[in-house]
Amino acid sequence: MGFPGTWMTESESVVYRVVPKCACSTIGQILYYSDHGEFFDGDIHDAETGLHKWAFERSQTPITRNVQGHDSFAFTCVRNPYTRILSSFFDKICGIQRNGKRYRGKLVPMLIYKYGIEVGGDDGQDPFDQIKSFRRFLLFARDTIRWRRPMDPDIHWSAMSGHVGTFIVNGGTYDRIIWTEAFDDGMTEVLNAIQTPHPVDLTSIPRFNESEGHGPKRAHPVEDYFDDLSMHLVYEIFKQDFDLFRYDLENPSNKMPVGEIDLDEVHAKLGG
Repeated sequence: MGFPGTWMTESESVVYRVVPKCACSTIGQILYYSDHGEFFDGDIHDAETGLHKWAFERSQTPITRNVQGHDSFAFTCVRNPYTRILSSFFDKICGIQRNGKRYRGKLVPMLIYKYGIEVGGDDGQDPFDQIKSFRRFLLFARDTIRWRRPMDPDIHWSAMSGHVGTFIVNGGTYDRIIWTEAFDDGMTEVLNAIQTPHPVDLTSIPRFNESEGHGPKRAHPVEDYFDDLSMHLVYEIFKQDFDLFRYDLENPSNKMPVGEIDLDEVHAKLGG
């Protein structure tokens, strides 16, 4: 299986396991800048040079050697499950993607037909009942994750622990897991722990939110989208994410973690 979703700087200063919807565009650009002294011109996910990525066959041998030997500092980044699944809905389901099309072709028409979801019209900008449609999307996400129907779960709403765990199962070890909600603090710790060809001043780094503007703006506070049933569904889908990464299941309005991540626990529970 190897190390899917793993990126590494060409200088091998640091290894990063990508978790979708968790500041991955900004982190990727920071890694690129730390090697080259400039940002990639475009979406870092499209970069085919300048970073080792597991998706490139030429990168798989150096990534495998480095990760299994734990030759470099390795980290990942996680996010509150409530805000992450909401972001996935507005970006991937309601939004028009950067290629000018709907995400995954026939996915949105299928959701409209089978789950009664609205997405804001052809361009995602028409008014619609965001709360009702999001809650129906949650049912769909649960169906994909629990029963793998009507399709396999998508990387943008499958559990973070699944992404994080593949790195461990195949022989990787994390030195740090940072929170999106405390990004500057976490990324500072990562940068302080490594040597990069070009120094990185986090205070001057822009946020590369490549999904911003794809879909409609969220019209309500986070907690308004989650009634008792929705919270139960989120817990059913993301129980391990809440537990391991220390997020507040009981209060969707609290996006901040409520405790420290125990790396030994993460390795033990996701390494099997």
